[in-house]
Parts: sequence; structure tokens; C-alpha cells
Amino acid sequence: MVSPDKVAEMAERKENKNNKFRAYLKNHADAEKLDAQFLRLHNELFKDYDCSKCRNCCKIYCTEIERSDFEKDASHLGISVEEFVDRYLKLDTYGVSYITKHKPCDFLQKNGECILGDCKPESCMNYPYTNQPERLQSLLSFMEHVAVCPVAYEICERLKREYNFR
Repeated sequence: MVSPDKVAEMAERKENKNNKFRAYLKNHADAEKLDAQFLRLHNELFKDYDCSKCRNCCKIYCTEIERSDFEKDASHLGISVEEFVDRYLKLDTYGVSYITKHKPCDFLQKNGECILGDCKPESCMNYPYTNQPERLQSLLSFMEHVAVCPVAYEICERLKREYNFR
């Protein structure tokens, strides 16, 4: 598998081919079969992958924190909800959702662990969403993840082989 520090470079080299592959899938893939392929590869590759050795996603994305999680997250950190919001969050561009203030994420520790532990946002727990249904409808965002996540990159490469895409 490609190393976390090389995944962006490797994906950039293959960007044109990956975009052509995305178009190919859009026009030729069966949605249910593709979901099953993604799920199988996701389970196979994440089974032994230690995300804490990478955390590219934590380094380049801001994540949304649901308002319903503020109290739980603040309590986990031993601070008030007001302090939690003030210290870690800001409103998104549209003024609708709260997202983390900084990149890398303020919750990311030097050892690769998240200080939120089991309170980690659902969007973080599900990234890169390769085990979620309806992959055919979200191939554009998947191609963005290929440049961030070594597992997503590997899934893309294996899918190209499975579809005999050249």
C-alpha cells in the first residue's frame, strides 16, 4: 500500500486516468455490484490498517461537529460546552454547521490518536466512506479521497484491475 506521505503525489500522477475511470464507472458499473465491491475491499484493507499512522484526513480537512454532540464532547474533555465551542469550533461558510477551526484538527494528538476518543464525530469514523452505500453517486468525492487516504487509493487501484480498466 502507498505510504501516507506519498499518496497525494501518486494520486496526482494518476488524476487523469482516475477521472476517466470514474466516468467509465458512471456509465458501465452496476450500482449494487459496485457497492459490494467497495464494501469487500474496505473490509479487507481496513482490517489490518492502522489509521493512527497516517491521519492525512485529520491534517487536511475540517470536520463537522453536530450540535447534539457538543455536550458529550465537552464532558469528555472536561470543559463546558461554551468553552468547547469557543476553543475548537467555528461556523461554516454558510453559517449553518459548526466545523473544527484548524488544520490539522485540534483534536489530533502527536501520536495520531483523537482526543475525542469514542466521541469522535461520525464523519471522522466513517471516512473515507468506502463502506457506505450508493458509491456510484459519490464517485467524485471518492476521487478526492484517493489523494488523501492510502486505503481509498488502494481501493481505486484494485477496482481498476477488477474492471480491467487500462
